[in-house]
Amino acid sequence: MLRLTVRPLIARALRTLDAIASPGTVHAHCDIPCGIYDPHLMQLAALTVVRMNQLIESLEDPSGKAGEHAMARYMLVKEEHAELVKREARVIYGDYFKPEHVEKYANLHQLTWDILKTASKARQNVDMQAAQDLLGLTQQFAQIFWETKGVATKKQPSNQAAGGEFVVPAN
Repeated sequence: MLRLTVRPLIARALRTLDAIASPGTVHAHCDIPCGIYDPHLMQLAALTVVRMNQLIESLEDPSGKAGEHAMARYMLVKEEHAELVKREARVIYGDYFKPEHVEKYANLHQLTWDILKTASKARQNVDMQAAQDLLGLTQQFAQIFWETKGVATKKQPSNQAAGGEFVVPAN
């Protein structure tokens, strides 16, 4: 019963406060108000998925205690980074790309879909081919992203233990 009487009192108090000092207008922004988007994190996460597959495949005794702990860590990191790829693809696709980009790059929708599905496959399995495919898809995505900004790109070695390359601005 107390609950029923407190709510109307609080509501009345808030209405009174609003009458005394009306709330200001609020303006909302998109996910990234400053408009900074960059597919580098997506590529780095995909390369991490490749590396975790390499480390899993190199375990000498995955059934031993040390191997089980290493396997658990590698799997967790692999899954987290595959999910990071998916998040970055969704944000850039949904917030940055405009209808004119989709019109110019007819494969953009399919490419994004393929990234999401391949990242899921890379999460679910120890699958080096899926990891390599994911890295390649993120490179294609990065290429299109930078082209929409009128920026020339180049492939640069990652200089990481996993190998691989990143698509980066050429300047």
